[in-house]
Amino acid sequence: MEADIFDHKKKEDAEDFESFQGEKRKVIQPTALKDPKLEKLKEALVHWINRTLKSEHIVVQSLEEDLYDGLVLHHMLSRLANVHLDVEEIALTSMAQVRKLEVVLEELDRRLQDSSQIKWNIKLIHNKDLLATIHLLVAMVRCFQPELDLPVNVQVEVVVIEVSQSGIKSVVQTEVLTEESSNVGSGSPSNTEREDPIEQLLKLEAHKVNTVKKAILHFVNQNMASMGLQVADMDKQFADGVILLLLIGQLEGFFVPLFEFYLTPVNDSEMLHNVTLALDLLTDTGLQLSSVEPQDIVSQDVTATLKVLYALFTKHKQK
Repeated sequence: MEADIFDHKKKEDAEDFESFQGEKRKVIQPTALKDPKLEKLKEALVHWINRTLKSEHIVVQSLEEDLYDGLVLHHMLSRLANVHLDVEEIALTSMAQVRKLEVVLEELDRRLQDSSQIKWNIKLIHNKDLLATIHLLVAMVRCFQPELDLPVNVQVEVVVIEVSQSGIKSVVQTEVLTEESSNVGSGSPSNTEREDPIEQLLKLEAHKVNTVKKAILHFVNQNMASMGLQVADMDKQFADGVILLLLIGQLEGFFVPLFEFYLTPVNDSEMLHNVTLALDLLTDTGLQLSSVEPQDIVSQDVTATLKVLYALFTKHKQK
């Protein structure tokens, strides 16, 4: 019996060896996994995914463990490109997951870049290959949200393994995950051009900042007049989220039910609830405010408040 089991195991190993012949695999060096730049890039991608899918209550903690079944990629494609694919929502079996990934990646690959540059595939993503997963997500950021700032010049050491009849050959290489800012093509915006317009504004003289704030304040009051409301202090009156919610509803043409938020919030928790709801609604309407957190508004952060109001102003000023 033991001899039969041993022979069977040798046969399986031989079949595995044959199936990988001629294939090259890249694996991140274990020592490179703790590289601070790589860690920062992973954190930025996780944060981006969670911000994008916040309204759908999907939370990613690990790029390796949470993207392999196609669920997150499916929802990201839907949110970023408004693409709705005919695939099952939750794929439980390995076969179903591969089928779902096949549909999702086919659509992503078609949109992302030239096929010769693709550094991922169904097998790699489903096998939780970190390198391939990061390459895919970085390409998605570049395609769907190029204004998002990812850590630049992130490189890792990888081992390239090639299996052939003569044995296994390996070589160490450097893999580029994000390019240096100086390598961006001349047709792409520079860091200054890509910087948030409000952050650029706040670097100008005080009178120029006040001129823009007055224009935004006029826009806000013009739209709130029909409700009998007026904003006098832009820096403070949006902190509890009430006027922000009413303004969003007025501009977007929908009513936010009163039971969904606190009309007279009495503490930070209730204000945070209101502002979080407001930012979620903005995300649902297609406005991406990746650098603004609800707590920023509640704590009366002038920059964060201006970013939100400027985004609404830019979208609706011509209407």
